[in-house]
Amino acid sequence: MSVISNMRGRTTATATAGGGSVDGHVELAPTTGERWRAALRWLPAVLVPILILVCWQLYVTAANVDPLVLPSPSRIVSQLWENRDIAWTNTAQTLEEMVIGFGLAVIVALLIAFVMDNVRWVRNALYPTLIASQTIPVIAIAPLMIIWFGFGLLPKVLLIILVTFFPIVVALLDGFAQTEREAMDLLRTMGASRLQAFRLVRFPGALPNFFTGLRISATYAVLAAIFAEYVGAYHGLGIWMSQSKSSFRTDLVFGAIGICALISIALFALIALISRFVMPWHYAARRDGD
Repeated sequence: MSVISNMRGRTTATATAGGGSVDGHVELAPTTGERWRAALRWLPAVLVPILILVCWQLYVTAANVDPLVLPSPSRIVSQLWENRDIAWTNTAQTLEEMVIGFGLAVIVALLIAFVMDNVRWVRNALYPTLIASQTIPVIAIAPLMIIWFGFGLLPKVLLIILVTFFPIVVALLDGFAQTEREAMDLLRTMGASRLQAFRLVRFPGALPNFFTGLRISATYAVLAAIFAEYVGAYHGLGIWMSQSKSSFRTDLVFGAIGICALISIALFALIALISRFVMPWHYAARRDGD
């Protein structure tokens, strides 16, 4: 989407919020029917997991499956509730690692993408190294992190950064490359510096790509934290899974997996919600195009 369209979309979104008009066209608020149609779009996403859980429960009950092999959803929920203190302690530890690691990964990715976009030789020098960093198997690097930095917070944070920063960098660089040359030429004729052009045109134009990279990296952050804990930790969902498996508590293993899935969904949804507040013009233009 062009920067000019983005600017027009921002104006349209502002006018819509205030009940005004743009180019003489009055933007009406969504009707009740439109809201219901928007809500119905999410209905399959809710019904499919419920259907899977119901079928799972019926199968385990009808076939009388041993809980050590496949516990029912009801048993998993009940055992999680009985062990809620342990579950919360380990979940809080994993969340702490994810928040710190993912937050630092975003900062690192922004800095790297900014430098690579503005300094050509740095881009040419770093890109192969960044690609090579993503070919290192997590199963190989995680034990080394534990050996080098111990069982504390640092190795988990470093592993999360290593796994999650790359999609954000690539998404940002692609977004920067899509900047309209006409918009950049216009700013140069107005005497804007390179930093001003980056702040006013290149970065706002790359925001849709940036949030796409964030959503992808968010799921990787959960996997990286769990795997790092699985290799070695004092607390966390990963080590809890390992301990539960060794104790033949299959229900708690499934419970920890369910918590990880909920964290991933919540983080994904949070990033999507933030993106709607940060760039309302983008979603307004998408609605106009539908």
